[in-house]
Amino acid sequence: MLITFVIIAVTSVTSILALNNRALSDKLLFSPYMISSHRQGYRFLTHALVHGDWIHLLVNMFVLFSFGQAVETYYSQLFLMKGAYFYTLLYVGGIALSSTPSFARYKADPYYRAVGASGAVSAVVFASILIEPLSPIRFAFFPVDIPAFIFGALYLVYSAYMARKGNDNIGHDAHFYGAVFGIVFTLILKPILFMGFIHKVGIFFGI
Repeated sequence: MLITFVIIAVTSVTSILALNNRALSDKLLFSPYMISSHRQGYRFLTHALVHGDWIHLLVNMFVLFSFGQAVETYYSQLFLMKGAYFYTLLYVGGIALSSTPSFARYKADPYYRAVGASGAVSAVVFASILIEPLSPIRFAFFPVDIPAFIFGALYLVYSAYMARKGNDNIGHDAHFYGAVFGIVFTLILKPILFMGFIHKVGIFFGI
């Protein structure tokens, strides 16, 4: 759980500083144009350290706190001494890989900008769903538990639809690709998890 707490602490401090310092925010945010034209590749990672506002920061860090501890523990159990290393790769890879499609799409657009750790957080959430597909997820506005795999399916469909629609100023594509990365990365590390996932979902449907 240490890595999750470190990520939350570093992200929170940097985001708070950036919220009060526009120059710092501009230096760290995701800008495909600046990456392509000015070789500022570091932005693939640093954009996850800054957020658009307090709500954006609090939501991402709350979700990471809720799921990150479990996934970090799972990784430690599954991969033993390499668990911490793989968990770090899951998060960092989620940051970079979730932004790659946006980079390809907007690298010639000097006005496109994005911030936030949503892609990495999605990677963590979906790694958790792969490992424990039947764990309950509940929302305040919908006070009924639903199985994690059902939430995951609905989330992917919604993110893909909204990314295609693209008119609400939210990086739904990063959410989608971060989620996909979390699943694929974890399966590459432990392919047998797929059979476990199928088995547990089959139990849910009485198969």
